[in-house]
Amino acid sequence: MNIRQIRYYVATAETGQVSRAALAMNISQSSITAAIKELEAEFNTALFDRTGHGMELTAEGRELLGSCYEVLQKLEEAQQLTRRTRTRGGKISIAATYTVIGYFLPYHLDRLRRFYPALDVHVHELTREAIEEGLATDRYDLAIMLTSNTANPALHVETLLRSARRLWLPNGHPLSQRDDIDFGDIAREPYIMLTIDEAAHTSMRYWSTTRHRPRVHLRTSSVEAVRSMVANGSGVTILSDMVYRPWSLEGRRILTMVPKNPIPTMDVGLAWGRHRAPSPAAESLIGYFRQLFLTPQNQVMGHPSR
Repeated sequence: MNIRQIRYYVATAETGQVSRAALAMNISQSSITAAIKELEAEFNTALFDRTGHGMELTAEGRELLGSCYEVLQKLEEAQQLTRRTRTRGGKISIAATYTVIGYFLPYHLDRLRRFYPALDVHVHELTREAIEEGLATDRYDLAIMLTSNTANPALHVETLLRSARRLWLPNGHPLSQRDDIDFGDIAREPYIMLTIDEAAHTSMRYWSTTRHRPRVHLRTSSVEAVRSMVANGSGVTILSDMVYRPWSLEGRRILTMVPKNPIPTMDVGLAWGRHRAPSPAAESLIGYFRQLFLTPQNQVMGHPSR
């Protein structure tokens, strides 16, 4: 078992399809398939169930995935040892939006505490408008936000990852049997509209490029409510891979499909005011995120070494 096999295995587990994993890793599908077969032979058990919708982890596969995450995390920690010794101390105030705090930041806050123990990091959950105003008035040193939602010329913005948006369907939905879904098909289904972090506004922006409109059945600020409504067959939605989980709280399966119509990605990144240089503490965090997300060897579906 080697690091290459582990990375290919994790990419397949996270994407649910060999083709998506190969695209994320910029290698051939045969390389992914070979690595999985090698692991299954080594452990003498099936790690995936091959279905018409892709690759689903078996119980043994889920157990191995947890161990793989631990291995990759330890590897990253070893690679960061020299950076840790150079860490500056100080206090830093970070502003973040709801989606970033819920689905992106916790993992990194834990790593930052271990990599940079001298830093005192304070996080504030705010709307995009409040973040932009806070950066302009120096209330916050740095923001981690949906960069696809901002076009403020007063901010310096760096995108770290671009999370694809896909159609979410309940298991067994008729559309899951097709590979030519368009917005006309989606418009005929009851639609569950997420509203948090300007999601509804963003949705209508890309829907407006078509002649169709979603038939909104429910508007909610809860991602878990959207997940449960879709999984239980009350409607469909389009959301990003970053907030996707294959199961609802009730244990029902959620499938994803890629419509023919182009859908913009949900982008996550850093922002700070152009009017002043980042503080030494902010520079440490900026360097951390750049190293993880903007260094090619660390990139797997936008999740560094994950």
